[in-house]
Amino acid sequence: MKTINEFKISKESNKPISVVTCYDYWSALIINDTDIDAVLVGDSAAMVMHGFDTTVNAEVEMMSYHLAAVKRGLTEKLLIADMPFLAHRKGDQYAIETVDKFVKLGANAVKIEGAGSNVATIKHIVDSGVPVMGHIGLTPQSVNSIGGYVLQGKNEETSNQLINDAKALEDAGCFSIVLELIPAQLAKEITESIRIPTIGIGAGSYTSGQVLVLHDLLGLSKSFNPKFLRKYLNGYELIKDALNRYDQEVKLKTFPGEKESY
Repeated sequence: MKTINEFKISKESNKPISVVTCYDYWSALIINDTDIDAVLVGDSAAMVMHGFDTTVNAEVEMMSYHLAAVKRGLTEKLLIADMPFLAHRKGDQYAIETVDKFVKLGANAVKIEGAGSNVATIKHIVDSGVPVMGHIGLTPQSVNSIGGYVLQGKNEETSNQLINDAKALEDAGCFSIVLELIPAQLAKEITESIRIPTIGIGAGSYTSGQVLVLHDLLGLSKSFNPKFLRKYLNGYELIKDALNRYDQEVKLKTFPGEKESY
């Protein structure tokens, strides 16, 4: 999948869309050789790659660094870049300058969290010729005002607000919307109420597609085990075992052997 039009076609044909995060060159090379549809250079890089507690520490410079690295390894997938914390709230000029930088580094689209007062900025970016992916529900950049990583849309009022937000983002020109940490039935209602695809994370199976953090689905963290996550590999133990075998063979002087010697 290389274009936003293929996102729309996928929803129309009821073909689920797979999205993963990516932050570096080596993993981009692997993803490029898979059936994954699209890649998000997420602001979760601040947590996964840099060890911060939240995504608010992601900055334009950090995102640019990761985006450029991913682009060097990715040629066959739609590439989406997260707008970092407050980058779209510093005026239209700053927002456009950031988007311009990301596109020139290889992004095919940008993702912006939240609706409400962000809708006008999103429309301005779309009208400027850059595709935008929306993001509602749990918006990690707003974790301090939300009160933590908790389920959103739990009552009628907040559910209706999320439905209205999704419609507003569609009207603003978003080509798709991430739905994060909301009840499955609400995600179904939102998906059915708009024409553009929804990409879920912790939003059940009724969305148009799913997104997961690469490191999470590979099981690279022992401590991160949210309900919505399925680990497809016990990567932590596999890598640890490989490192311990290397350490052992070095100390036993069985590596390098004749095969690895010149």
